[in-house]
Amino acid sequence: MAVLLLLYVIAEVAAVWTVASLIGFLPTIGLLIAGAFVGSWLARREGGKAMRAFSATARSGKSPHEEITDGMLVGVGGLLILLPGFVSDILGLLFLVPPTRKVVRRAWLRRAQKRAPVGGAAYGGAPFGPGMRSQVIVVDSEVVSEGADTGDAARRRDPSGDDREDRDDGPPRIIEG
Repeated sequence: MAVLLLLYVIAEVAAVWTVASLIGFLPTIGLLIAGAFVGSWLARREGGKAMRAFSATARSGKSPHEEITDGMLVGVGGLLILLPGFVSDILGLLFLVPPTRKVVRRAWLRRAQKRAPVGGAAYGGAPFGPGMRSQVIVVDSEVVSEGADTGDAARRRDPSGDDREDRDDGPPRIIEG
């Protein structure tokens, strides 16, 4: 990891040095600042689009994994844009522009599927993902018909041993997963 960081720093310095030798020092600084402003505007715009797409997909009941990945890539792209340097700006733009982000997202998801573990005995043998079986577990509940005279059923024992009248704990707690 340290080697990658060192190579990145060397690439950034070489890129800034090359551009500065071609167009001059002050125009290079201006270009870096302009890139940061344009990139942050683009990150804000694409982040808003990704959030709206996520909300629409979640409301429709579909799995929003592509929208989540898009939002994550937009965030990484925005971070890369804000780092000083031309290499990080170019990488950030690849994550922010929709056509190239789609290619990056496909590659990312393909790699994640290859590396993702397949469920085992702990998960009922079902794979992770959209087709995963879910279990419903009801914890500490009591069914009492509404409006019925329940007498003792309405009384519940407090952990301290005292009886409490008509204590309403709300609906039963259901855990799905």
